[in-house]
Amino acid sequence: TLDALPLTANGKLDRRALPEPALRGGAGGQAARTPAEEVLCTLFAEALGLPSVSVDDDFFRLGGHSLLATRLVCRIRALLGTQLSLTDFFRHPTAALLAGHLAGAVTEDRPALVAAERGATAPLSPAQQRLWFLDQLEGPSATYNIPLAVRVRGPLDREALRGALSDVVARHEVLRTRYPAQDGTPYQSVLSVESIDLALPVVPVTEDALQDTLGELAGSLAFDLARDLPLRGTLLELAPDDHVLLLVVHHIASDGWSNTPLMRDLGTAYEARLDGVAPGWEPLPVQYADYTLWQRDVLGSADDPDSVISTQLAYWKGALAELPDTVSLPADRPRPAVASYRGATHTVSCPAETHQALTALARETGTTFFMVAQAAVAALLTRSGAGTDIAIGSLVAGRGDEALDDLVGFFVNTLVLRTDTGGDPSFRELLRRARETDLAAWAHQDVPFDRLVEALNPERSASRHPLFQVMLTVADAVDPAPPLPGADTSASQLPLGAAKFDFTVNFHEHHSHDGGPAGLDITIEYATDLYDAVTMRAAAARLVRLLGAAVTEPETPIGRIDLFGEAERAELLVAYNETATELPTATLPELFTAQAARTPGAVALVCGEVELTYRQLDVASDVFAHRLVAAGVRPGDRVGLFLDRSLAYVVAMLGVLKAGGVYVPLDARQPVERLGWMLRDTGAVLLVTDRREGGTDFAGELPVVRVDAEIASGEGESASVAPSVAPDQAAYVMYTSGSSGTPKGVVNTHRNVVELALDPWWASGRHRRVLAYSPLAFDSSTYELWVPLLSGGLAVILPAAEIDLGEVGEAIARHGVTAAYFTTALFDAMAQEAVDSLGRLEEIWTGGDVLSATALRTVLDRCPDTTVVHAYGPTESTVFCSYQVFATDTRTVERLHLGVPMANTGMYILDDRFRPAPPGVTGELYVAGSHLAAGYFGRPALTAERFTANPYGPPGSRMYRTGDLARWNQHGEIEFLGRADQQVKLRGFR
Repeated sequence: TLDALPLTANGKLDRRALPEPALRGGAGGQAARTPAEEVLCTLFAEALGLPSVSVDDDFFRLGGHSLLATRLVCRIRALLGTQLSLTDFFRHPTAALLAGHLAGAVTEDRPALVAAERGATAPLSPAQQRLWFLDQLEGPSATYNIPLAVRVRGPLDREALRGALSDVVARHEVLRTRYPAQDGTPYQSVLSVESIDLALPVVPVTEDALQDTLGELAGSLAFDLARDLPLRGTLLELAPDDHVLLLVVHHIASDGWSNTPLMRDLGTAYEARLDGVAPGWEPLPVQYADYTLWQRDVLGSADDPDSVISTQLAYWKGALAELPDTVSLPADRPRPAVASYRGATHTVSCPAETHQALTALARETGTTFFMVAQAAVAALLTRSGAGTDIAIGSLVAGRGDEALDDLVGFFVNTLVLRTDTGGDPSFRELLRRARETDLAAWAHQDVPFDRLVEALNPERSASRHPLFQVMLTVADAVDPAPPLPGADTSASQLPLGAAKFDFTVNFHEHHSHDGGPAGLDITIEYATDLYDAVTMRAAAARLVRLLGAAVTEPETPIGRIDLFGEAERAELLVAYNETATELPTATLPELFTAQAARTPGAVALVCGEVELTYRQLDVASDVFAHRLVAAGVRPGDRVGLFLDRSLAYVVAMLGVLKAGGVYVPLDARQPVERLGWMLRDTGAVLLVTDRREGGTDFAGELPVVRVDAEIASGEGESASVAPSVAPDQAAYVMYTSGSSGTPKGVVNTHRNVVELALDPWWASGRHRRVLAYSPLAFDSSTYELWVPLLSGGLAVILPAAEIDLGEVGEAIARHGVTAAYFTTALFDAMAQEAVDSLGRLEEIWTGGDVLSATALRTVLDRCPDTTVVHAYGPTESTVFCSYQVFATDTRTVERLHLGVPMANTGMYILDDRFRPAPPGVTGELYVAGSHLAAGYFGRPALTAERFTANPYGPPGSRMYRTGDLARWNQHGEIEFLGRADQQVKLRGFR
């Protein structure tokens, strides 16, 4: 390796002055064989900080990364005068391979970056134009501030420090540039060095108040780009020999990579000012305004099809075609119409062992640590429900010429890295895809991001960033600090409480003294418009687990990687479902008879002017049970009930159960063909009705038993029937419409109904008088009748007729109804037209469809003493399986959801592999517990398909696949997202 490369007067390599290569290799490797290999070995060693490199040493296996590679490519292009892309370098990562590639390379045709002839003004770079436009649109704010805090422990000469800052501002024109506009077009106006009077105010502060003061100063500072210098400094004094220098630079004048030359120059200037002299540094070869003019020359004209801008835009138009509008983590709240850019941060750490393993994986696969981080974030997004077409933003230094290495300025450019996670690839395969994506993107990195947005013209929205919403950065964890003589200095960047994107994942790498991986800090900066802290903490924890799996099982498909910690798994499967409640193990007749014995004189039913006490209902149902037994009904036989809402219906229903039978409610509004089919499908042994002759022709030859007024009167003595019936035997078969159009007979057991009717929720007493208006073939009638009848309450039955809102209100007032269930449609109608009637109720349950937030607000506002409960539950779960409560102190109704499980109910949201979906991630909802129906009558295959083994419950337990899409929110509540059979997947996104 050469100590120095011989150069010509214009900075090019002097090939004639190169010595013959010595036949020795770096670290025992193959020696350079040609002058080109000798030069490249020298450049490799310089970039990596190594004494020597052999021709076969892989740049990336020696510790190189994409930023070092970018700088090295610029150096090679400048010295050798040949074209070389970053992609070419990645594909030829050794001196031998690269020398062979360069032998056939085309001469560099880019214009040289030199100090240009320019007037008093210069145009803005495209990146600066974007920030200027945002500043005009949104007004001055701290969103695009770059704060850097330098702790100085030891003696500090304040005047020397102020002078040093002035020297730095004088050295870098961009730090003394303002951005006024003429006729709406902004321009760079560089102030003279003589006109600069940089202040450095001193602010006393205590150690306890330091962080808050720094945050307040950095977060409250807003630059007027047309009038202010883009840099301000403040010195915070904790003690005479302990200070913090806070520098805040607007992004229009700087970027993260500029911190290194900024701090280096500040240290050099301070040391000189301590000696009472100006710094004697070499003048910078170019200034930022020179760069903006050069960049325009490099890009060329969009009208020229062979220009850099045209050819690279053509690549991006293909690479980003049909890009999803939004790719992000599931949000905790709806996206606002206009983003506020308020943000917060959360940081997690990975140990040195993980960092070392990830770095080793990158070297093994010919990738970089950035690519490993990108693959991990893409996998996390896919596993979190973002689909398989993942767009992630990334930054490139944008310093495409080595003349820019020591210059402060806004050079960074934004790239969109589109990663395909489809097909459930292994992490190693995903890493290969990320490498190909990145190499292609880096080869076309010259297009300014705003020119890209303009060309692609995606749908614009003030609520989100265009083209991508997730940003990824990888940087060294140690921020550069100026070396100040006699003092110890350390630097750190400050969170501003701002977020430019939905969230940004910042990987900060720690390195040991020898440059080895020593640990990671991963900071997620997120928009508080969208996310709560608990959501980001969980996402960060899953990312750490995913990184661990990437190194321990890189061949495992990303869809099979376990992202849950034990605590989170226990929360989803156990804590959210801690509903175990001990309830009686008995049949419905047993429990009703016991209740009738306790409250024989209490009124059980009322319909119009007629009432039945518990004793009368017990006697009437016994009499009717004997009549059914005499007609041939045996335990387990199905009996059709074709009656209007009336006292007789309840007598018949209870009589069937007391006879050991299973009742099948039939809806008179159904076509007679369907009614006949239901009787045949269940194998009913007879039909009970209150219709006259000729009204039951659909029953065919089936025996018909008519309920007469005498039986329904409850007169006579009780003579109970004692059939052999167990709690787990069927109580009724209720037909649902079925998505296929063929009705399904859902078999609900005595235990199912008892679990519903004796749920602890009803113990409040608010359901002592329940309105019974539902069609008897609807499962809500189960709640309306059995909840009051098993607790000594009253069922207020509306006579058979079409529901009239006035009649509902009259019945509520007349009978002192305390609780009712309304379908969401009826609830909405009552809220609009009869809300005062609802105010007489103590509790309203509603469900069956999406609840109107407007109707809910109306009822809560107009009925302050009424509790509204939004209920969810398919017929297969016996009416209700979860609920959300809204009371007078619950005014936030935007978060309508399915609530929390009822007693003895488990609810799981699972992915395609029956694994728990993380909170916020869409999955299919499964219901388990003792509410669960026995299955579908006479359809074992369908029962087996929809009622599956429950892997998270006791042995032998089952769960029901609802077909509903849902997700857990951070409060342990289930949000309904629609039907699975009404959605399709597009690029893995529902």
